[in-house]
Amino acid sequence: MRRDVLELRQFYASDLGRAARAMVERKLAEAWGDAAQQDVLAVGYATPFMGALTVSARRVVAAMPAQQGVEVWPAHGRNLAALTPEDGLPFTNALFDRVLVVHGLEESSDPVGFLREVWRVLAPSGRAIITVASRNGLWANTEKTPFGHGRPYTRSQLAELVREAGLEPSGWTRALYVPPVGWMARWAEGFEQVGSRLWPGFAGLLLMETVKQTYAVKPHGHRQRVRSGRPVLAPVPGAAPVSRAPIPEASEQPGLRQRLAPPRRRS
Repeated sequence: MRRDVLELRQFYASDLGRAARAMVERKLAEAWGDAAQQDVLAVGYATPFMGALTVSARRVVAAMPAQQGVEVWPAHGRNLAALTPEDGLPFTNALFDRVLVVHGLEESSDPVGFLREVWRVLAPSGRAIITVASRNGLWANTEKTPFGHGRPYTRSQLAELVREAGLEPSGWTRALYVPPVGWMARWAEGFEQVGSRLWPGFAGLLLMETVKQTYAVKPHGHRQRVRSGRPVLAPVPGAAPVSRAPIPEASEQPGLRQRLAPPRRRS
């Protein structure tokens, strides 16, 4: 069951939510920059991390699953969020250059089908970042945050899943080392610096960048048996005729008999 959109919005308004937003936005800036002149899609509840991308991207759309609910986004200006079914995004194929997934995969009833929709709307050689709760992190073991619900993943599990959906992992990173305790959010920056060096496996979030690759498929020929008729009266092959030159008679060649006859002994 997905978290309600009101619960998600309340979390990101808290100190822990603001710390998570700052850490993830930094990773997005390192991977994509400002995504200038690109079409960007946010799937799940990724709008808290789209601030910098909204300014410079050519087009930004937020697709929120129907089981979660939708909110007006951004708060000022034209609404860019839409309520969409989880198993069928209402967009044409190969429309977006970048796709960001947050709070989308962990609670999906069909993870492979969910990612195949991401693959479908992603342009050739486009990039998608999948953000999930890390199985080894503290955030996956507490229900006080939205990351404590659904299925967390390890890096190998997530890589296997995205490959099954037709995407190829191109890079990964971790974020959110601060414990999920409200009063510790003020030291989130210090935990991020120290945690990535001392205990990298205990990060709260796992971010994996994937690339859509398309290949030309050549049709393969198939062998098929063909029944051919055999004639009833088939000629039997025989030995090839040998042509021999005729041997001339002795009368025709007078000296031939003398050359072949044995010599006579003299008495």
